Amino acid sequence: MNTRDRGKVLLRLASLIRDHADELAKLEARNVGKPIRDARDEVGLAADCFEYYAGTVNKVGGQTIPAAAPGVLMTFREPVGVCGIIVPWNFPVAITSWKSAPALAMGNTVVLKPAEQTPMTALRLAELALEAGMPEGVFTVVTGSGSVAGEALVRHPLVRKIAFTGSTEIGSRVMRLCADDIKRVSLELGGKSANLIFADCDFDRAVASAASSALGNAGQDCCARSRVLVEKSIYDRFTKALVDTFNRIHVGDPLDEKTEMGPLVTTEHRQRVMTYIESGKSEGATIATGGKAPTGEAYSRGWYLSPTVFVDTRPEMKIVREEIFGPVVTVMPFRDEAEAIESANDSDYGLSGSIWTRDIGRAMRVARAIQTGNLSINSGSSVHLEGPFGGFKKSGIGRELGLQALDAYTEWKTVYLDVS
Repeated sequence: MNTRDRGKVLLRLASLIRDHADELAKLEARNVGKPIRDARDEVGLAADCFEYYAGTVNKVGGQTIPAAAPGVLMTFREPVGVCGIIVPWNFPVAITSWKSAPALAMGNTVVLKPAEQTPMTALRLAELALEAGMPEGVFTVVTGSGSVAGEALVRHPLVRKIAFTGSTEIGSRVMRLCADDIKRVSLELGGKSANLIFADCDFDRAVASAASSALGNAGQDCCARSRVLVEKSIYDRFTKALVDTFNRIHVGDPLDEKTEMGPLVTTEHRQRVMTYIESGKSEGATIATGGKAPTGEAYSRGWYLSPTVFVDTRPEMKIVREEIFGPVVTVMPFRDEAEAIESANDSDYGLSGSIWTRDIGRAMRVARAIQTGNLSINSGSSVHLEGPFGGFKKSGIGRELGLQALDAYTEWKTVYLDVS
């Protein structure tokens, strides 16, 4: 397919996603348990993503390079081939789009393996892709468990690239399996992101963001700011305000427009989070609020958990070091800028984080010093379609989104033409 026609197909798919936005958002809310208004935003991001990469199809290519030899030195971008894409259950439609769109834009074919808990939007997206005019077999969805369908995809000799988002433990196994065939691999893995609150912050905005950036998708987010680090002079005041904000979060039915936080994805996952809460208590941390499942008829259909704040925590505790992946934060004080940086970097992960201060010099010093792939200053956002996204350390390798993502789905070929 020529580049102009390929771009048109991706644009039509973006348009169809918008036409079916309400349907897709309801599927996502029911499947994952996320609030419907969040699901709408994520469907909108999926449409934007296909539209963005449709615009790159006929604009990103090779070069001619001045060479010392008497000839023409040329480079070409060529498709990698078959791309295996494995997405998690927490942001199915969004993460599907930001892996699939650049792969398809560069002329690859995609085999998508959605999480077994949340396959519905992936299947519907494949139907819309056919309706948009995508040739059959170019965008394929294979459902099943990760240990069966996912592993088969990673092991298949015709798959030349694996893009995986999930736990660090499974990502490590994916990387080892890819080594057998020297497959290209990109990994977006776990996180334990720090939220640094300095005394000169915009206090009310920092409190609101500390709640929303920790409790979005019920904390089932690898970018969740689950470690709240607060300058000692405002620690007591900030902690009290954060607890009050957590207590006001409206937890309820994902399809209710007023809901700010829905249930966790499965009963097994809620039990995993509860195990961490019990660990925190046994290690001496104090629950300032939450820590249990809400009761009542409204919470009988779904695996709900109250937003939870731990105080009196220490750096060596499991709840501080390990990714809980639920609506749980730890709040710890720091004395000065140096200790804030040291605490933020005291982690195996490095995916995201925030810095709250009015001092722009401090903001940039701290941003450059923190070992993480994505940082927001006076904001809780992590993902920007136009910029690269990925992690340091055990949070993964490679980058998604932005123009940088295209390198993951192309091979560079160099051709020299001798004219002597």
